[in-house]
Amino acid sequence: MKRVALVGMPNTGKSTLFNRLTGGTARVANWPGLTVELASSRILLGAEMVQIFDLPGIYDLTGGAEDEQVAQRFLAEAKLDAIVLVLNATQLDRQLALALQLKALGAPLLICLNMQDEARRAAITVDCELLSQELGCPVQLISAKLGHGLPEAKTQLSRLLTQVARDINLAIVPAAVTMYAEEKRIYTAAVHQPPILGADTTAKVDQFVLHPWLGLPLFIAVMLGLFQLTYAIGTPLQDTMEMGLTWLKETALLPLTQGLPSFWQGLIINGLFDGVTTVLTFAPLIFLFFCLMSVIEDSGYFARAAFMMDGIMSRMGLDGRGFVMLMMGFGCNVPAIMGTRVIRDHKARLLTMLTIPFSLCSARLQIFLFLSGALFSPANAPWVLLSLYIISILIAMGTAVLFRSHFKSNEPFALELPPYRLPLVSHIWRRGWGEARDFLRLASTMIVIGVVLVWLLTNFPNPQHSYALMVSNFFEPVLSPIGIDSTLSIALIFGFVAKEVVLGALSVITGHEGTALATQLAHTLDPVAAYSFMLFTLTYIPCVSVIAAMKKESKSTAFTAFSLVWSLGLAWSISFVFYQSARLLNF
Repeated sequence: MKRVALVGMPNTGKSTLFNRLTGGTARVANWPGLTVELASSRILLGAEMVQIFDLPGIYDLTGGAEDEQVAQRFLAEAKLDAIVLVLNATQLDRQLALALQLKALGAPLLICLNMQDEARRAAITVDCELLSQELGCPVQLISAKLGHGLPEAKTQLSRLLTQVARDINLAIVPAAVTMYAEEKRIYTAAVHQPPILGADTTAKVDQFVLHPWLGLPLFIAVMLGLFQLTYAIGTPLQDTMEMGLTWLKETALLPLTQGLPSFWQGLIINGLFDGVTTVLTFAPLIFLFFCLMSVIEDSGYFARAAFMMDGIMSRMGLDGRGFVMLMMGFGCNVPAIMGTRVIRDHKARLLTMLTIPFSLCSARLQIFLFLSGALFSPANAPWVLLSLYIISILIAMGTAVLFRSHFKSNEPFALELPPYRLPLVSHIWRRGWGEARDFLRLASTMIVIGVVLVWLLTNFPNPQHSYALMVSNFFEPVLSPIGIDSTLSIALIFGFVAKEVVLGALSVITGHEGTALATQLAHTLDPVAAYSFMLFTLTYIPCVSVIAAMKKESKSTAFTAFSLVWSLGLAWSISFVFYQSARLLNF
Protein backbone atom coordinates (compact mmCIF):
# COMPACT_ATOMS: atom_id res chain seq x y z
CA MET A 1 0.00 0.00 0.00
CA LYS A 2 1.24 3.49 -0.87
CA ARG A 3 1.69 6.04 1.94
CA VAL A 4 1.16 9.79 1.47
CA ALA A 5 1.56 12.59 4.02
CA LEU A 6 -0.30 15.92 3.91
CA VAL A 7 2.08 18.63 5.09
CA GLY A 8 1.64 22.39 5.44
CA MET A 9 1.68 25.38 7.71
CA PRO A 10 -1.16 25.83 10.20
CA ASN A 11 -4.47 27.01 8.75
CA THR A 12 -3.64 26.23 5.13
CA GLY A 13 -6.57 23.82 4.80
CA LYS A 14 -4.82 20.45 5.21
CA SER A 15 -7.66 18.92 7.20
CA THR A 16 -10.23 20.25 4.75
CA LEU A 17 -8.29 18.65 1.90
CA PHE A 18 -7.94 15.44 3.92
CA ASN A 19 -11.71 15.29 4.41
CA ARG A 20 -12.30 16.00 0.71
CA LEU A 21 -9.93 13.25 -0.39
CA THR A 22 -10.93 10.59 2.12
CA GLY A 23 -14.49 11.45 3.12
CA GLY A 24 -13.15 11.62 6.67
CA THR A 25 -14.32 13.84 9.48
CA ALA A 26 -11.10 15.36 10.77
CA ARG A 27 -12.19 18.45 12.66
CA VAL A 28 -11.94 21.63 10.60
CA ALA A 29 -12.01 25.19 11.93
CA ASN A 30 -10.71 28.56 10.84
CA TRP A 31 -7.89 28.99 13.31
CA PRO A 32 -4.25 27.86 13.28
CA GLY A 33 -2.87 24.80 15.03
CA LEU A 34 -5.98 22.66 15.22
CA THR A 35 -4.49 19.32 14.14
CA VAL A 36 -2.28 18.13 17.01
CA GLU A 37 -1.88 14.44 16.23
CA LEU A 38 -1.96 12.22 13.19
CA ALA A 39 -5.18 11.37 11.41
CA SER A 40 -5.12 8.78 8.64
CA SER A 41 -7.49 7.15 6.19
CA ARG A 42 -7.30 4.80 3.22
CA ILE A 43 -8.61 5.61 -0.25
CA LEU A 44 -8.57 3.97 -3.63
CA LEU A 45 -6.58 6.15 -6.01
CA GLY A 46 -6.62 4.77 -9.54
CA ALA A 47 -5.84 1.09 -9.16
CA GLU A 48 -3.92 1.43 -5.89
CA MET A 49 -4.91 1.61 -2.25
CA VAL A 50 -3.34 4.68 -0.63
CA GLN A 51 -3.06 5.57 3.05
CA ILE A 52 -3.14 9.32 3.60
CA PHE A 53 -1.84 10.95 6.80
CA ASP A 54 -2.89 14.43 7.95
CA LEU A 55 0.06 15.87 9.86
CA PRO A 56 0.03 18.75 12.35
CA GLY A 57 0.90 22.13 10.91
CA ILE A 58 4.58 23.01 10.73
CA TYR A 59 6.25 26.31 9.86
CA ASP A 60 9.56 24.67 8.96
CA LEU A 61 11.51 21.47 9.55
CA THR A 62 13.52 22.83 12.47
CA GLY A 63 10.74 24.15 14.74
CA GLY A 64 10.69 23.14 18.40
CA ALA A 65 6.98 22.96 19.25
CA GLU A 66 5.76 19.48 20.17
CA ASP A 67 3.17 19.39 17.41
CA GLU A 68 5.90 20.30 14.89
CA GLN A 69 8.12 17.58 16.32
CA VAL A 70 5.32 15.05 15.76
CA ALA A 71 5.34 15.92 12.05
CA GLN A 72 9.14 16.03 11.87
CA ARG A 73 9.53 12.60 13.49
CA PHE A 74 6.91 11.16 11.17
CA LEU A 75 8.68 12.53 8.08
CA ALA A 76 12.00 11.23 9.36
CA GLU A 77 10.84 7.73 10.30
CA ALA A 78 7.88 6.86 8.07
CA LYS A 79 8.49 5.24 4.70
CA LEU A 80 6.51 7.57 2.47
CA ASP A 81 5.82 7.29 -1.23
CA ALA A 82 4.86 10.95 -1.64
CA ILE A 83 4.31 14.20 0.22
CA VAL A 84 1.45 16.55 -0.62
CA LEU A 85 2.40 20.05 0.50
CA VAL A 86 -0.58 22.34 1.03
CA LEU A 87 0.22 26.05 0.70
CA ASN A 88 -2.03 29.09 0.99
CA ALA A 89 -2.07 30.66 -2.45
CA THR A 90 -2.52 34.11 -0.90
CA GLN A 91 0.57 33.80 1.34
CA LEU A 92 3.23 32.28 -0.89
CA ASP A 93 5.68 35.03 -0.03
CA ARG A 94 6.23 33.36 3.37
CA GLN A 95 5.36 29.73 2.62
CA LEU A 96 7.61 28.78 -0.29
CA ALA A 97 10.51 28.25 2.12
CA LEU A 98 8.81 25.13 3.44
CA ALA A 99 8.50 23.86 -0.14
CA LEU A 100 12.25 24.36 -0.62
CA GLN A 101 12.98 22.44 2.59
CA LEU A 102 10.77 19.53 1.58
CA LYS A 103 12.24 19.53 -1.93
CA ALA A 104 15.63 18.94 -0.33
CA LEU A 105 14.32 15.79 1.38
CA GLY A 106 14.27 13.94 -1.93
CA ALA A 107 10.75 12.53 -1.65
CA PRO A 108 8.23 12.77 -4.51
CA LEU A 109 6.42 16.05 -3.86
CA LEU A 110 3.09 17.46 -5.02
CA ILE A 111 2.31 21.06 -4.15
CA CYS A 112 -1.34 22.05 -3.82
CA LEU A 113 -1.90 25.81 -3.79
CA ASN A 114 -5.08 26.00 -1.74
CA MET A 115 -7.62 28.82 -1.46
CA GLN A 116 -7.44 29.71 -5.13
CA ASP A 117 -10.87 31.36 -4.75
CA GLU A 118 -9.45 33.83 -2.23
CA ALA A 119 -6.38 34.42 -4.38
CA ARG A 120 -8.64 35.21 -7.33
CA ARG A 121 -10.64 37.73 -5.28
CA ALA A 122 -7.38 39.38 -4.21
CA ALA A 123 -6.24 39.54 -7.87
CA ILE A 124 -3.26 37.29 -7.09
CA THR A 125 -2.08 35.18 -10.03
CA VAL A 126 0.38 32.29 -9.88
CA ASP A 127 2.39 30.92 -12.81
CA CYS A 128 2.06 27.25 -11.83
CA GLU A 129 4.17 26.06 -14.77
CA LEU A 130 7.09 28.29 -13.81
CA LEU A 131 6.70 27.42 -10.13
CA SER A 132 6.73 23.72 -11.04
CA GLN A 133 9.96 24.18 -13.03
CA GLU A 134 11.63 26.08 -10.19
CA LEU A 135 10.63 23.56 -7.50
CA GLY A 136 11.02 20.46 -9.64
CA CYS A 137 7.61 19.03 -8.78
CA PRO A 138 3.99 19.29 -9.98
CA VAL A 139 2.01 22.30 -8.74
CA GLN A 140 -1.80 22.40 -8.73
CA LEU A 141 -4.15 25.24 -7.84
CA ILE A 142 -7.08 23.99 -5.74
CA SER A 143 -9.86 25.10 -3.41
CA ALA A 144 -10.30 22.33 -0.82
CA LYS A 145 -13.31 24.18 0.56
CA LEU A 146 -15.17 24.29 -2.77
CA GLY A 147 -13.65 21.18 -4.34
CA HIS A 148 -12.08 23.04 -7.27
CA GLY A 149 -8.99 21.44 -8.80
CA LEU A 150 -9.25 18.25 -6.75
CA PRO A 151 -9.71 15.84 -9.71
CA GLU A 152 -6.57 17.28 -11.30
CA ALA A 153 -4.71 17.03 -7.95
CA LYS A 154 -5.70 13.35 -7.64
CA THR A 155 -4.45 12.69 -11.14
CA GLN A 156 -1.13 14.40 -10.35
CA LEU A 157 -0.80 12.39 -7.14
CA SER A 158 -1.59 9.13 -8.93
CA ARG A 159 1.15 9.85 -11.46
CA LEU A 160 3.56 10.75 -8.68
CA LEU A 161 2.94 7.46 -6.91
CA THR A 162 4.07 5.51 -9.95
CA GLN A 163 7.61 6.79 -9.34
CA VAL A 164 10.09 4.91 -7.20
CA ALA A 165 9.90 6.14 -3.60
CA ARG A 166 13.02 7.79 -2.28
CA ASP A 167 14.16 7.96 1.32
CA ILE A 168 13.45 11.13 3.25
CA ASN A 169 16.38 12.63 5.10
CA LEU A 170 15.66 15.54 7.38
CA ALA A 171 19.33 16.36 7.61
CA ILE A 172 19.36 17.79 4.09
CA VAL A 173 17.95 21.25 4.69
CA PRO A 174 19.40 24.32 2.93
CA ALA A 175 20.99 27.07 4.97
CA ALA A 176 18.42 29.61 6.11
CA VAL A 177 20.01 32.58 4.33
CA THR A 178 20.24 30.72 1.00
CA MET A 179 16.77 29.26 1.35
CA TYR A 180 15.00 32.56 2.05
CA ALA A 181 16.87 34.31 -0.74
CA GLU A 182 15.74 31.55 -3.09
CA GLU A 183 12.17 31.88 -1.78
CA LYS A 184 12.15 35.59 -2.60
CA ARG A 185 13.54 35.00 -6.08
CA ILE A 186 10.97 32.32 -6.96
CA TYR A 187 8.09 34.32 -5.51
CA THR A 188 9.04 37.39 -7.52
CA ALA A 189 9.22 35.36 -10.71
CA ALA A 190 6.10 33.20 -10.34
CA VAL A 191 3.57 35.23 -8.34
CA HIS A 192 1.93 38.52 -9.23
CA GLN A 193 0.18 40.42 -6.47
CA PRO A 194 -1.28 43.91 -6.80
CA PRO A 195 1.02 46.40 -5.06
CA ILE A 196 -1.86 47.95 -3.11
CA LEU A 197 -4.82 45.95 -1.91
CA GLY A 198 -7.94 47.92 -1.07
CA ALA A 199 -9.65 47.67 2.33
CA ASP A 200 -11.50 44.38 2.09
CA THR A 201 -14.40 43.01 4.09
CA THR A 202 -12.09 41.39 6.65
CA ALA A 203 -10.44 44.69 7.52
CA LYS A 204 -13.77 46.47 7.79
CA VAL A 205 -15.30 43.83 10.05
CA ASP A 206 -12.18 43.72 12.23
CA GLN A 207 -12.63 47.40 13.04
CA PHE A 208 -15.56 46.32 15.20
CA VAL A 209 -14.59 42.77 16.17
CA LEU A 210 -11.13 43.79 17.43
CA HIS A 211 -12.22 47.12 18.89
CA PRO A 212 -10.70 47.52 22.39
CA TRP A 213 -14.09 48.41 23.91
CA LEU A 214 -16.64 46.80 21.61
CA GLY A 215 -14.84 43.50 21.00
CA LEU A 216 -15.60 41.74 24.30
CA PRO A 217 -19.29 42.78 24.55
CA LEU A 218 -19.71 41.69 20.93
CA PHE A 219 -18.24 38.29 21.72
CA ILE A 220 -20.63 37.84 24.66
CA ALA A 221 -23.55 38.90 22.46
CA VAL A 222 -22.56 36.37 19.79
CA MET A 223 -22.41 33.55 22.34
CA LEU A 224 -25.77 34.60 23.86
CA GLY A 225 -27.31 34.56 20.39
CA LEU A 226 -25.95 31.06 19.88
CA PHE A 227 -27.63 29.86 23.08
CA GLN A 228 -30.89 31.59 22.22
CA LEU A 229 -31.00 29.88 18.83
CA THR A 230 -30.12 26.53 20.40
CA TYR A 231 -33.10 26.77 22.74
CA ALA A 232 -35.49 28.28 20.20
CA ILE A 233 -34.86 25.69 17.49
CA GLY A 234 -33.65 22.72 19.52
CA THR A 235 -36.37 22.49 22.17
CA PRO A 236 -39.18 21.60 19.71
CA LEU A 237 -36.90 18.98 18.15
CA GLN A 238 -36.13 17.59 21.58
CA ASP A 239 -39.84 17.44 22.49
CA THR A 240 -40.64 15.62 19.24
CA MET A 241 -37.94 13.04 19.87
CA GLU A 242 -39.14 12.53 23.44
CA MET A 243 -42.71 11.96 22.20
CA GLY A 244 -41.45 9.36 19.74
CA LEU A 245 -39.47 7.49 22.38
CA THR A 246 -42.40 7.59 24.81
CA TRP A 247 -44.65 6.14 22.11
CA LEU A 248 -42.11 3.39 21.49
CA LYS A 249 -42.03 2.57 25.19
CA GLU A 250 -45.80 2.42 25.62
CA THR A 251 -46.71 0.61 22.41
CA ALA A 252 -43.82 -1.81 22.04
CA LEU A 253 -41.48 -2.13 25.00
CA LEU A 254 -44.00 -2.37 27.83
CA PRO A 255 -46.07 -5.11 26.12
CA LEU A 256 -42.93 -7.05 25.23
CA THR A 257 -41.61 -7.05 28.80
CA GLN A 258 -44.91 -7.54 30.57
CA GLY A 259 -44.38 -11.27 31.06
CA LEU A 260 -40.81 -10.95 32.38
CA PRO A 261 -39.90 -11.24 36.09
CA SER A 262 -40.09 -7.90 37.93
CA PHE A 263 -36.30 -7.71 38.22
CA TRP A 264 -35.71 -7.89 34.46
CA GLN A 265 -38.65 -5.65 33.62
CA GLY A 266 -37.41 -3.02 36.07
CA LEU A 267 -33.89 -3.26 34.71
CA ILE A 268 -35.00 -2.93 31.08
CA ILE A 269 -37.72 -0.28 31.53
CA ASN A 270 -36.79 1.78 34.60
CA GLY A 271 -33.08 1.29 34.28
CA LEU A 272 -31.91 0.91 30.72
CA PHE A 273 -34.66 2.49 28.60
CA ASP A 274 -35.58 5.41 30.86
CA GLY A 275 -31.97 6.27 31.59
CA VAL A 276 -30.75 6.13 28.01
CA THR A 277 -33.89 7.85 26.67
CA THR A 278 -33.33 10.88 28.87
CA VAL A 279 -29.84 11.23 27.42
CA LEU A 280 -30.81 10.52 23.81
CA THR A 281 -33.34 13.35 23.73
CA PHE A 282 -30.38 15.73 23.81
CA ALA A 283 -28.95 14.51 20.51
CA PRO A 284 -30.86 17.21 18.52
CA LEU A 285 -29.61 19.93 20.86
CA ILE A 286 -26.03 18.67 20.63
CA PHE A 287 -26.27 18.56 16.83
CA LEU A 288 -27.72 22.06 16.61
CA PHE A 289 -25.33 23.62 19.11
CA PHE A 290 -22.24 22.40 17.30
CA CYS A 291 -23.63 23.31 13.89
CA LEU A 292 -23.98 26.88 15.16
CA MET A 293 -20.57 26.71 16.83
CA SER A 294 -19.08 25.53 13.53
CA VAL A 295 -20.34 28.68 11.83
CA ILE A 296 -18.44 30.78 14.37
CA GLU A 297 -15.31 28.65 14.16
CA ASP A 298 -15.13 28.30 10.38
CA SER A 299 -15.77 32.00 9.85
CA GLY A 300 -12.48 32.91 11.54
CA TYR A 301 -14.14 34.69 14.45
CA PHE A 302 -12.60 32.55 17.20
CA ALA A 303 -9.10 33.41 16.00
CA ARG A 304 -10.06 37.06 16.55
CA ALA A 305 -11.35 36.21 20.01
CA ALA A 306 -7.97 34.69 20.84
CA PHE A 307 -6.13 37.74 19.51
CA MET A 308 -8.46 40.08 21.38
CA MET A 309 -8.05 38.15 24.63
CA ASP A 310 -4.25 37.93 24.43
CA GLY A 311 -3.73 41.19 26.34
CA ILE A 312 -5.96 40.00 29.18
CA MET A 313 -4.58 36.45 29.17
CA SER A 314 -0.96 37.62 29.26
CA ARG A 315 -1.60 39.32 32.59
CA MET A 316 -2.66 35.95 33.93
CA GLY A 317 0.36 34.02 32.73
CA LEU A 318 -1.34 32.68 29.60
CA ASP A 319 -1.68 33.97 26.05
CA GLY A 320 -4.17 33.91 23.21
CA ARG A 321 -3.40 30.27 22.48
CA GLY A 322 -4.62 29.42 25.96
CA PHE A 323 -7.90 31.13 25.15
CA VAL A 324 -8.17 29.12 21.92
CA MET A 325 -7.66 25.93 23.94
CA LEU A 326 -10.42 27.01 26.35
CA MET A 327 -12.70 27.55 23.36
CA MET A 328 -11.79 24.12 22.01
CA GLY A 329 -12.64 22.74 25.45
CA PHE A 330 -16.25 23.81 24.89
CA GLY A 331 -16.47 20.81 22.58
CA CYS A 332 -14.39 18.36 24.61
CA ASN A 333 -11.58 18.88 27.11
CA VAL A 334 -9.53 15.98 25.71
CA PRO A 335 -8.54 17.48 22.29
CA ALA A 336 -8.08 20.86 23.97
CA ILE A 337 -5.50 19.37 26.36
CA MET A 338 -3.81 17.63 23.45
CA GLY A 339 -3.89 20.93 21.57
CA THR A 340 -1.54 22.51 24.12
CA ARG A 341 1.28 20.92 22.11
CA VAL A 342 1.29 24.08 20.00
CA ILE A 343 2.67 25.89 23.08
CA ARG A 344 6.42 25.47 23.03
CA ASP A 345 7.20 26.41 26.65
CA HIS A 346 6.57 23.45 29.00
CA LYS A 347 5.52 25.56 31.97
CA ALA A 348 3.06 27.53 29.85
CA ARG A 349 1.63 24.21 28.63
CA LEU A 350 1.14 22.98 32.20
CA LEU A 351 -0.60 26.19 33.25
CA THR A 352 -2.91 25.99 30.23
CA MET A 353 -3.67 22.33 30.97
CA LEU A 354 -4.56 23.29 34.54
CA THR A 355 -7.25 25.66 33.26
CA ILE A 356 -8.79 23.62 30.43
CA PRO A 357 -10.88 21.21 32.59
CA PHE A 358 -12.96 24.21 33.68
CA SER A 359 -14.20 24.70 30.11
CA LEU A 360 -17.89 23.91 29.80
CA CYS A 361 -17.68 20.84 27.57
CA SER A 362 -20.51 19.30 25.55
CA ALA A 363 -21.10 16.62 28.21
CA ARG A 364 -21.75 19.25 30.89
CA LEU A 365 -23.79 21.19 28.35
CA GLN A 366 -26.42 18.44 28.30
CA ILE A 367 -26.87 18.68 32.07
CA PHE A 368 -27.13 22.45 32.04
CA LEU A 369 -29.50 22.55 29.09
CA PHE A 370 -31.81 20.15 30.89
CA LEU A 371 -31.71 21.79 34.33
CA SER A 372 -31.91 25.37 33.08
CA GLY A 373 -34.88 24.47 30.88
CA ALA A 374 -36.59 22.55 33.69
CA LEU A 375 -36.09 25.03 36.54
CA PHE A 376 -35.92 28.42 34.85
CA SER A 377 -38.28 30.27 32.55
CA PRO A 378 -37.65 30.24 28.77
CA ALA A 379 -36.60 33.89 29.01
CA ASN A 380 -34.06 33.22 31.78
CA ALA A 381 -32.67 29.85 30.66
CA PRO A 382 -30.27 31.25 27.98
CA TRP A 383 -28.92 33.75 30.52
CA VAL A 384 -28.35 30.95 33.03
CA LEU A 385 -26.42 29.03 30.39
CA LEU A 386 -24.42 32.09 29.34
CA SER A 387 -23.55 32.80 32.99
CA LEU A 388 -22.12 29.29 33.34
CA TYR A 389 -19.96 29.79 30.26
CA ILE A 390 -18.69 33.11 31.59
CA ILE A 391 -18.06 31.61 35.04
CA SER A 392 -16.12 28.73 33.47
CA ILE A 393 -13.82 31.23 31.75
CA LEU A 394 -13.46 33.33 34.91
CA ILE A 395 -12.59 30.25 36.98
CA ALA A 396 -9.98 29.25 34.41
CA MET A 397 -8.52 32.75 34.40
CA GLY A 398 -8.54 32.92 38.21
CA THR A 399 -6.69 29.61 38.37
CA ALA A 400 -4.08 30.95 35.95
CA VAL A 401 -3.60 34.09 38.07
CA LEU A 402 -3.15 32.08 41.27
CA PHE A 403 -0.54 29.74 39.85
CA ARG A 404 1.21 31.87 37.23
CA SER A 405 4.22 32.44 39.51
CA HIS A 406 4.80 28.67 39.59
CA PHE A 407 4.55 28.32 35.80
CA LYS A 408 6.36 31.39 34.47
CA SER A 409 6.84 31.65 30.73
CA ASN A 410 8.32 34.33 28.49
CA GLU A 411 7.39 32.77 25.19
CA PRO A 412 5.99 35.42 22.78
CA PHE A 413 2.56 34.94 21.27
CA ALA A 414 2.16 35.03 17.49
CA LEU A 415 -1.11 34.24 15.73
CA GLU A 416 -1.92 34.80 12.09
CA LEU A 417 -5.49 36.02 11.66
CA PRO A 418 -7.18 34.21 8.77
CA PRO A 419 -9.58 36.10 6.52
CA TYR A 420 -13.28 35.74 7.21
CA ARG A 421 -14.81 32.90 5.28
CA LEU A 422 -18.37 31.81 4.65
CA PRO A 423 -18.71 28.30 6.12
CA LEU A 424 -19.93 25.60 3.79
CA VAL A 425 -23.14 23.79 4.66
CA SER A 426 -21.31 20.47 4.25
CA HIS A 427 -18.72 21.48 6.84
CA ILE A 428 -21.40 22.65 9.26
CA TRP A 429 -23.31 19.40 8.80
CA ARG A 430 -20.19 17.27 9.30
CA ARG A 431 -19.29 19.10 12.52
CA GLY A 432 -22.79 18.80 13.97
CA TRP A 433 -23.25 15.20 12.88
CA GLY A 434 -19.75 14.26 14.07
CA GLU A 435 -20.45 15.53 17.58
CA ALA A 436 -23.92 13.94 17.63
CA ARG A 437 -22.53 10.65 16.32
CA ASP A 438 -19.83 10.57 18.99
CA PHE A 439 -22.49 11.34 21.58
CA LEU A 440 -24.70 8.49 20.31
CA ARG A 441 -21.74 6.12 20.23
CA LEU A 442 -21.02 6.97 23.85
CA ALA A 443 -24.70 6.50 24.67
CA SER A 444 -24.51 2.97 23.29
CA THR A 445 -21.56 2.04 25.52
CA MET A 446 -20.58 4.10 28.54
CA ILE A 447 -24.01 5.54 29.25
CA VAL A 448 -25.70 2.12 28.99
CA ILE A 449 -23.21 0.65 31.45
CA GLY A 450 -23.59 3.66 33.75
CA VAL A 451 -27.38 3.63 33.97
CA VAL A 452 -27.46 -0.13 34.53
CA LEU A 453 -24.99 0.21 37.41
CA VAL A 454 -27.03 3.06 38.88
CA TRP A 455 -30.20 0.93 38.73
CA LEU A 456 -28.45 -1.97 40.44
CA LEU A 457 -27.08 0.28 43.17
CA THR A 458 -30.48 1.87 43.83
CA ASN A 459 -32.29 -1.50 43.98
CA PHE A 460 -29.90 -3.74 45.91
CA PRO A 461 -30.11 -5.20 48.47
CA ASN A 462 -33.54 -3.48 48.30
CA PRO A 463 -34.83 -0.04 47.28
CA GLN A 464 -35.33 1.05 50.92
CA HIS A 465 -31.79 0.16 52.02
CA SER A 466 -29.81 0.26 48.80
CA TYR A 467 -26.09 0.61 48.26
CA ALA A 468 -26.75 3.95 46.60
CA LEU A 469 -28.46 5.21 49.76
CA MET A 470 -25.48 4.09 51.84
CA VAL A 471 -23.09 5.98 49.57
CA SER A 472 -25.25 9.13 49.59
CA ASN A 473 -25.49 9.03 53.40
CA PHE A 474 -21.71 8.83 53.57
CA PHE A 475 -21.29 11.99 51.47
CA GLU A 476 -24.22 13.91 52.97
CA PRO A 477 -22.18 15.87 55.58
CA VAL A 478 -19.96 17.18 52.77
CA LEU A 479 -22.58 17.86 50.11
CA SER A 480 -25.58 19.09 52.10
CA PRO A 481 -23.90 22.47 52.91
CA ILE A 482 -23.86 23.19 49.15
CA GLY A 483 -27.48 22.11 48.56
CA ILE A 484 -26.77 18.74 46.92
CA ASP A 485 -29.12 16.02 48.16
CA SER A 486 -28.79 12.23 48.01
CA THR A 487 -30.34 11.97 44.54
CA LEU A 488 -27.85 14.37 43.02
CA SER A 489 -24.85 12.96 44.92
CA ILE A 490 -25.16 9.51 43.29
CA ALA A 491 -25.39 11.12 39.85
CA LEU A 492 -22.22 13.12 40.57
CA ILE A 493 -20.28 10.00 41.49
CA PHE A 494 -21.08 8.40 38.16
CA GLY A 495 -20.35 11.69 36.43
CA PHE A 496 -16.70 11.09 37.28
CA VAL A 497 -16.67 8.26 34.69
CA ALA A 498 -18.46 10.35 32.05
CA LYS A 499 -20.56 13.47 32.53
CA GLU A 500 -23.04 12.13 29.98
CA VAL A 501 -24.13 9.54 32.57
CA VAL A 502 -25.43 12.18 35.02
CA LEU A 503 -28.84 12.72 33.38
CA GLY A 504 -29.34 9.01 32.82
CA ALA A 505 -28.49 8.39 36.47
CA LEU A 506 -31.02 11.02 37.61
CA SER A 507 -33.68 9.36 35.47
CA VAL A 508 -32.98 5.93 36.98
CA ILE A 509 -32.82 7.20 40.56
CA THR A 510 -36.07 9.17 40.35
CA GLY A 511 -37.90 6.69 38.15
CA HIS A 512 -38.85 9.41 35.67
CA GLU A 513 -37.67 10.38 32.19
CA GLY A 514 -37.80 13.43 29.95
CA THR A 515 -40.52 15.91 30.88
CA ALA A 516 -41.54 13.82 33.89
CA LEU A 517 -37.97 14.02 35.20
CA ALA A 518 -37.95 17.79 34.68
CA THR A 519 -41.21 18.10 36.63
CA GLN A 520 -39.88 15.89 39.42
CA LEU A 521 -36.71 17.94 39.79
CA ALA A 522 -38.70 21.18 39.72
CA HIS A 523 -40.65 19.90 42.76
CA THR A 524 -37.58 18.77 44.70
CA LEU A 525 -35.06 21.46 43.72
CA ASP A 526 -35.36 25.21 43.92
CA PRO A 527 -33.33 27.43 41.55
CA VAL A 528 -30.66 28.14 44.18
CA ALA A 529 -29.96 24.45 44.84
CA ALA A 530 -30.08 23.72 41.12
CA TYR A 531 -27.59 26.47 40.29
CA SER A 532 -25.30 25.33 43.11
CA PHE A 533 -25.40 21.82 41.66
CA MET A 534 -24.56 23.19 38.21
CA LEU A 535 -21.63 25.19 39.61
CA PHE A 536 -20.29 22.07 41.31
CA THR A 537 -20.74 19.98 38.15
CA LEU A 538 -19.00 22.68 36.11
CA THR A 539 -15.94 22.74 38.36
CA TYR A 540 -15.42 19.39 40.06
CA ILE A 541 -13.12 16.68 38.75
CA PRO A 542 -13.26 16.02 34.99
CA CYS A 543 -14.12 12.65 33.49
CA VAL A 544 -11.68 9.75 33.25
CA SER A 545 -10.70 10.40 29.63
CA VAL A 546 -9.65 13.98 30.45
CA ILE A 547 -7.56 12.78 33.38
CA ALA A 548 -5.85 10.22 31.15
CA ALA A 549 -5.12 12.89 28.52
CA MET A 550 -3.68 15.23 31.14
CA LYS A 551 -1.44 12.50 32.55
CA LYS A 552 -0.20 11.65 29.05
CA GLU A 553 0.45 15.26 27.96
CA SER A 554 1.96 16.53 31.23
CA LYS A 555 3.99 13.34 31.78
CA SER A 556 3.49 13.95 35.50
CA THR A 557 1.35 11.97 37.95
CA ALA A 558 1.91 14.64 40.60
CA PHE A 559 0.65 17.44 38.35
CA THR A 560 -2.42 15.41 37.36
CA ALA A 561 -3.20 14.64 41.01
CA PHE A 562 -2.77 18.30 41.94
CA SER A 563 -5.19 19.31 39.18
CA LEU A 564 -7.84 16.92 40.53
CA VAL A 565 -7.46 18.07 44.14
CA TRP A 566 -7.56 21.72 43.09
CA SER A 567 -10.69 21.38 40.94
CA LEU A 568 -12.57 19.36 43.57
CA GLY A 569 -11.73 21.78 46.40
CA LEU A 570 -12.52 24.78 44.24
CA ALA A 571 -15.88 23.29 43.20
CA TRP A 572 -16.96 22.78 46.79
CA SER A 573 -15.78 26.26 47.85
CA ILE A 574 -17.56 28.09 45.01
CA SER A 575 -20.80 26.17 45.51
CA PHE A 576 -20.64 26.68 49.28
CA VAL A 577 -20.16 30.45 48.98
CA PHE A 578 -22.97 30.75 46.43
CA TYR A 579 -25.46 28.48 48.22
CA GLN A 580 -24.95 29.83 51.73
CA SER A 581 -24.93 33.45 50.55
CA ALA A 582 -28.16 32.94 48.60
CA ARG A 583 -29.81 31.34 51.63
CA LEU A 584 -28.69 34.18 53.90
CA LEU A 585 -30.23 36.64 51.44
CA ASN A 586 -33.46 34.57 51.50
CA PHE A 587 -33.36 33.54 47.85
